[in-house]
Amino acid sequence: MLISSTPLRISLGGGGTDLPFYYKKYEGFVLGAAIKKYVYLNISNHFEKIIKLNYSKTEICRSPLEVQHPIIREALKLTNIENQIEIGSIADLPAQSGLGSSGSFTVGLLNGLFTHLGKNKTRKELAEMACHIEMDLLKEPVGKQDQYIASYGGFSCININKQGKVKVAPLKISNESIQDLEHSLTFFYTGVMRSASNVLKDQKKTAEKNNQVFDSLTRIKKIGLKIMKCLEKDDLDEFGRLMDEHWLEKKKTSGKISNDIFDKYYHLAKQSGASGGKIIGAGGGGFFMFYTNTREKKKRIRKEFIKHGLSEVRMPFEMEGTKIILNLEGRRNEYH
Repeated sequence: MLISSTPLRISLGGGGTDLPFYYKKYEGFVLGAAIKKYVYLNISNHFEKIIKLNYSKTEICRSPLEVQHPIIREALKLTNIENQIEIGSIADLPAQSGLGSSGSFTVGLLNGLFTHLGKNKTRKELAEMACHIEMDLLKEPVGKQDQYIASYGGFSCININKQGKVKVAPLKISNESIQDLEHSLTFFYTGVMRSASNVLKDQKKTAEKNNQVFDSLTRIKKIGLKIMKCLEKDDLDEFGRLMDEHWLEKKKTSGKISNDIFDKYYHLAKQSGASGGKIIGAGGGGFFMFYTNTREKKKRIRKEFIKHGLSEVRMPFEMEGTKIILNLEGRRNEYH
């Protein structure tokens, strides 16, 4: 038996430019960070020649072709595992909440399956294979940031060229700024779970009819690059201001990203002292993230949002990517 642990993520800038319809025309840039909230996959041998799966459902199958869970089915086919395996999954936070859980699940599953087979894969290989499963095989309308951040961990600057080739570089941010940023960010669960696919499909559909979506995404990419520079310069207040600018541009790319209730919450946060914020991920639900530069302002926001029934969740940063935290098969997972 073995267990893989793979972090979820928050996007800090450039979100949406990692989608194929955009980067194939203009190239993409995304800045994101892994958080100490995880997807866990446990994998073990099964005595019988079956595949047993435990997630929100239970499946017992004779071959990968019978598996209903699309990601598990394609991962088993990719790794050439026929049967005699049991896979289970749990996560610290719910799926469909904007934290890249699908990408983390896929990366963690591949990490676990290859370790189960006694094979080592680099972080780049895991991320690329996860993208291949989600984007090429399953035709999901997702981008590339989730898989890379899940695999690499930490603060990742992700550049994507027109051919879809990815270059990842760690953000040059000081430890002091990381701690200050953690203390300055507040996260609230909206209580709304949504399909990122629906939001992203609408974004692409809108872009095909209206070039202004491409213009907004290009501005979002430029804001993302500015966010990278201000974080490297330890200018967190500028980061907060840029988040506000980022959110206003993002709302222009799809009518499904926000609504009257979310706009009301955002206005409430600004009134209470937030410099900026946004819904993490594609939008439409999940978690709000806000930046404040004083404890007093943070307390005001916390008081107002709790009064409105929203739950606060701490999301410290995680500097490591996917890893094997238990391996009773005696195999060691190493990267190079």
